[in-house]
Amino acid sequence: MSTTAEAPRRRIRPGQVLGRAGAHLLLALLLVPVLFPVYYAFAGALMAPHELSRFPAQLVPTGLHTDNIRGALEAVPLVRMYANSLTMAGVITSAQLMTSALAAYAFVFLRFRGSAVVFALFLSTLMVPGEATFIPNYLTISAWGLADTFAGLVLPFLAYAFGTFLLRQSFRQFPRELYDAARMDGMGHLRFLWTILLPLSRPSLLAVGVYVFITSWNMYFWPLIITRSTEMQTLQIGLNSLKTGESTDPGLLLAGAALSVLPTLALVILGQRFIVRGLTAGAVK
Repeated sequence: MSTTAEAPRRRIRPGQVLGRAGAHLLLALLLVPVLFPVYYAFAGALMAPHELSRFPAQLVPTGLHTDNIRGALEAVPLVRMYANSLTMAGVITSAQLMTSALAAYAFVFLRFRGSAVVFALFLSTLMVPGEATFIPNYLTISAWGLADTFAGLVLPFLAYAFGTFLLRQSFRQFPRELYDAARMDGMGHLRFLWTILLPLSRPSLLAVGVYVFITSWNMYFWPLIITRSTEMQTLQIGLNSLKTGESTDPGLLLAGAALSVLPTLALVILGQRFIVRGLTAGAVK
């Protein structure tokens, strides 16, 4: 006879089943208006012109019509603009991850007088709207002769306080004894950060990276005012160029929108688990 008592099975009441089913049904209904614009962008990009002009609107294409995608690529140099946006977003994301990690490490593990005041001043920059900095940044970049260059596109966005705040909250979860032990073993600051701290903070790093990449990818106003030539313009400016007043072709616009949403959609789908874990890091101890 076994001496270990089996754990009693938890009974699921009918009310709990109905409650969960109702919650899932409500979430599914709320998901429809969120996903419908994304779906229609891809569906409309594959529709013929007569299908897009129907009333009521047709929701499913009858075939795979690639004329809209081909027309969008021929109307403006979307491939070059696509590469510009990818490069700009990639450089800004990499730079902000590096600067945020270094600043967060300093605020957590390097003890210096007035660190709390400096961090408070650092966070206060988040209250300044980005639009208020465009004119000073434009005058500075133009005075340096960097207008209409790749350096002018990325230079004002190489550091940001939000990433530092998020990584600081993540680094604070690690015990101080881990840092002290590494230092006693002769490990330098950069080695401790690179080999121990960053690998253990991967969810927070991915959350910051996804957030920064999406924000950089969707930038419109700054590339618009700092670039002049078509070779340096980004994808968002190219999409706006597809609008030609009354002769706007909705198929071209939907094709351009579908192409532009692909990187961000892939990032959100693949990294949503890390986004949630990274944004909640340090919230509960």
